[in-house]
Amino acid sequence: MTFVVRHGLWSDEQKDAAQRMRRLVEEKNLEVIRLAFPDQHGILRGKTIIATEAIASLESGCSITTTMLAKDTSHRTVFPVFTAGGGFGMKEMEGAADVLMVADPTTFRVLPWAPATGWVLCDLYFGDGRPVPFATRNLYRRVLDELGARGHDFVAGLEVEFHIFKLDDPHMRAEDAGQPGTPPSVSLLSHGYQYLTEQRFDQMEPVLEILRRDIVALGLPLRSVEVEFGPSQCEFTFAPRKGLEPADNMVLFRSAVKQIARRHGYHATFMCRPKLPNVFASGWHLHQSIVSRATGENQFMAKDGAEPLSAFGKSYLAGLLDHARASTVFTTPTINGYKRYRSYSLAPDRAIWGRDNRGVMIRVLGGTNDAATRLENRIGEPAANPYLYMASQILSGLDGVDRKLDPGPSADTPYETKAPLLPKSLRDAVGALKDDPFFREKLGAEFVDYYTHIKNAEIDRFLAEVTDWEHREYFEVF
Repeated sequence: MTFVVRHGLWSDEQKDAAQRMRRLVEEKNLEVIRLAFPDQHGILRGKTIIATEAIASLESGCSITTTMLAKDTSHRTVFPVFTAGGGFGMKEMEGAADVLMVADPTTFRVLPWAPATGWVLCDLYFGDGRPVPFATRNLYRRVLDELGARGHDFVAGLEVEFHIFKLDDPHMRAEDAGQPGTPPSVSLLSHGYQYLTEQRFDQMEPVLEILRRDIVALGLPLRSVEVEFGPSQCEFTFAPRKGLEPADNMVLFRSAVKQIARRHGYHATFMCRPKLPNVFASGWHLHQSIVSRATGENQFMAKDGAEPLSAFGKSYLAGLLDHARASTVFTTPTINGYKRYRSYSLAPDRAIWGRDNRGVMIRVLGGTNDAATRLENRIGEPAANPYLYMASQILSGLDGVDRKLDPGPSADTPYETKAPLLPKSLRDAVGALKDDPFFREKLGAEFVDYYTHIKNAEIDRFLAEVTDWEHREYFEVF
C-alpha cells in the first residue's frame, strides 16, 4: 500500500489527475519532472527527478530535509536544528530530518521554457501522514476547509506589479557569492513616467511577449499585460479563480517570470522597491469575493438599495480593516515593502475603505445586482507568500461576519481620514501580530511563533548592517 493510499491523501479529482499526468509524461516524452513546494516565503523549492522515477514513486512521496522550513530570506537556517526539537519544539523537526513531498497531480504542467520538463506542486507530510504545520499551503487549505464548512468558496483575482530590467552583469565571480550574493547590475527597458502609453509598452513588448506566450502556455488565466508608471515597471492581471488555485498560480507565475526572463538576458524582480534611481514601488492588489458553494452566488453582492455591498460583504470588509495591522506581516512580509506605504500616493497608509478610490486600503468595486462585486485590497507587496496573504484575508473577513462588524463610512479623503495607521516597518508589523490574539488562535501559537522567529531573524540582520545613510550622516560630522 502506497503512502498516499495508506493515509488517504488524494481526492478522486487528484487520482484522476494522476492518471492524466502519467499519460502526459509518456505522450510528451518528458525526461525530468520538477517536484516543488512553496516554502514559508512563497519561494519554490524541491527536486528534479528523472521522469520514469518520478512517475513510479508518485504515490510514495519524495523526501526533503526539514531545514527548508528553517530558513530566512537569505536562505540562512535560523533555527537550532541540531538541538532537541530542532528549535521548533517538535521531535520530527530536529536533526535536519526528512519530510515527504507528496505531489498534487491537479497542478501538473509541462514547462514551455525548459525542454522535456514537467512540473508539479507538492504538499509536505510527516512520515505518519500528518500535514507539516509549518507548510503554508497546508495552512491555507485548512482555512479554505473552514470556509467550505460554512458553505462558501473564496474567489481571488490577481493584479501584480513588478520590474523587468536588462541584465548587464550577473556578478558571477567567486567573490560575488554569499548569503545573499552581490545583486546583478541592470539597466532600464523604458524610462517610465508615461503611464499606459503605447510608446512605453512597445519599448518593453519584446520581453513582455516572451513572458506572455509562456505564461499562457502554462495555462495561467492571464487577462492583461500593461506598463506601469515607473521605469521598467509592468503589471500582469489574472482572471479570478477559486480556492487554492489563485495562490498556486501566483507562486508559479513569479517563479516562471524570473526563470524565463533570466534565460533571455533579463532580470525580473518582485521586490517592492528596488534601490535604483527613479524606480517606483510595486504592489500586489488582491481582488476577492466569497461565493456560495451551493448556488455560486456572490455573497458580497447587494440586492437592493444604494449600498455597494450586502450585509455579509460589509461585515467581511470590516473584519479586514479590524485585523489590517496584525495581518500586515502576511501581506507585506519584507523590510523593503514598508517603503511603499506613503501618504498621497497610490498606496495605502491606513486601514480604511472607499468606493472606487485608489488611495484607500480596500477599494469596493461593484454595486446592486452586480455579480462581479468584490473587494480590492491594495495593501500587499508582490513578494508576499500568497497562501498567507489569502488565508489572512479569509480569517479576518469571517471574523468580521461572525461579530457583525460595521466598516463605517467610505473614506473620500483617504490620507486625511482618521483611522489606524498601517505599521511603518516590519518590526512594527511583527509586534502588531503578536499583540493580536486572533491570529494566534486561528493559525495556532506554534505557527505564529515560528513565522515571527524567522521575521525577527531578518530584522536583526538588517539592524546589524551599517547603511549608506548612517555613513553619510555620521562619518564626517562626528
